[in-house]
Amino acid sequence: MAAVAGRWPTMTDRRFWRQVAPADVAPEFAESTPDPPADRTDTDPPLVTDGGRPMPGVPDDGQDDDCGCGTSCGCSGGDSGHGHTEERRVRPDGGTGAANVEPDGKLKPIRFTEPATGSSQNVDDGRPDERVDVPDGVDLDTPGYGIRSEMSDIEEPEGKTWFMELDEAVIQDDRCIQCGTCVAACPSDSIGIGDDDLPKLVKMCTGCSLCWDMCPRGGLRYERQWKITGGDDNVKGAGDPITEFSAKVEDHWRENAQDGGLVTSVLCHLLEAGEIDGALIATESDDAEWKAESFLATTPEECIENAGSFYNQTLALGNLDLTQWEHKLDVPLPEASLALVGTPCEIEGIRALQDFDWDYAAQEDGVRAIDYTIALMCTKNFNYYSLIGELIEEERGIDRADIGKMDVLHGKMMVYGEDGEMLLEEDVENFHDAALKGCDECADFTGYCADLTVGSVGSSDEYSSVIVRTETGLRAWELTEPDLDYHDLEDRSAVGKLQGWDKKKAFDALQRPFDPDAPRFIDYADHAANYGTELHPHESDH
Repeated sequence: MAAVAGRWPTMTDRRFWRQVAPADVAPEFAESTPDPPADRTDTDPPLVTDGGRPMPGVPDDGQDDDCGCGTSCGCSGGDSGHGHTEERRVRPDGGTGAANVEPDGKLKPIRFTEPATGSSQNVDDGRPDERVDVPDGVDLDTPGYGIRSEMSDIEEPEGKTWFMELDEAVIQDDRCIQCGTCVAACPSDSIGIGDDDLPKLVKMCTGCSLCWDMCPRGGLRYERQWKITGGDDNVKGAGDPITEFSAKVEDHWRENAQDGGLVTSVLCHLLEAGEIDGALIATESDDAEWKAESFLATTPEECIENAGSFYNQTLALGNLDLTQWEHKLDVPLPEASLALVGTPCEIEGIRALQDFDWDYAAQEDGVRAIDYTIALMCTKNFNYYSLIGELIEEERGIDRADIGKMDVLHGKMMVYGEDGEMLLEEDVENFHDAALKGCDECADFTGYCADLTVGSVGSSDEYSSVIVRTETGLRAWELTEPDLDYHDLEDRSAVGKLQGWDKKKAFDALQRPFDPDAPRFIDYADHAANYGTELHPHESDH
């Protein structure tokens, strides 16, 4: 109870007594507060109610209470000398005092409750995210993204593109090529990789448009990127390379490598020369035989151990967060220099990312670290679960654990056992159902944007075809060449013919114009017009 003008209220202040007791206090205070005695002074004992209880905030009469808190502050008695019990008192308003504050206002030592270990939520009676005891007639469904238009009248800026639109136009349309460029491009780390090896939104999208712009099946006009990287002549035949060779490694480890072992040899020489600190390559997953995943090799031994090819993507550009490899690098992450081995679409993606000074969040150091790029000749790649699990293991009865090597050569899918015996040799067309559908739109068989291109087409057995495209690629070749058995590329026409076939296939599959001279980025609206994609799917609660 508060005093009025520095004194206790008198009988003439009856209206005051009625007004200061709010309606939501205990009824006995709001309705039964007695009139104060007319002769009350400031030195009189504290007021009490009819039941002998102190007024809120007023000390009990005669209680040893140095702090003047009465029963309201919740402080402990005992050592404090307040005369309270050791148990913290509850205030009339339902609260208590701070448990870790001394009477003089100083903090006591803070004690933390250890979290429970070895226990988890019991979900035997239902899903952990299941709503229970929902009242009848109440709809608790989470509203779709379209609710944003009901919450704000602010018009969306023109040209703003969201991950949901990339998802609609590319991923849900079965056109994703699993390069991981959208993951690397996201400046808010909002895109991750799902259990199905496809990009997934893992937190709120900011609508920055970068994932759309950089996607080789979305907003990136990849044929324009060829010219930006390699010049005006980089769109015909196999491009305009500096030089071409057929080469093989003579070291004993080559028998485990693909064809001539060129990629592994180049990486080993770059590492030994101190040109790079590591190489982002593919390794076999610990959880599934013949499933590729990204790996940073930092020694020649690791490169040799992982020699060979896998016929599924690793989403390499989705694994450029160097903090996961920090324990393997001997330099600060911003100073790291790396080589990237990937498919032509992955090389297109990293080239586009590096052309801009935007901050790519967790992937920033990795994007900037790529100094050498090696493209693998590629007409198409495969979905791991469809190729290995269904077509090879289930339909043809070949246990994936028995596979020692795989190759696609001369139009054949070849599978070898651990001892080198042929387990399967069949037309690759019989496996097209397992191919990534977005690969049909690719016209980049020879990796126009890479420093080096390596493959088997154009060379005899046990040799690799090597196309040197840039001065950076030439430096890598010159480091490796002394240890190679090599000669001029044996069959340039074979490379040119397959490149021409790949382009024709792409022209048939592309539903947009193929134009190396057009702007690098394709507006979502233009893409949607060509592909019949829904505009603004996020606003229609897609």
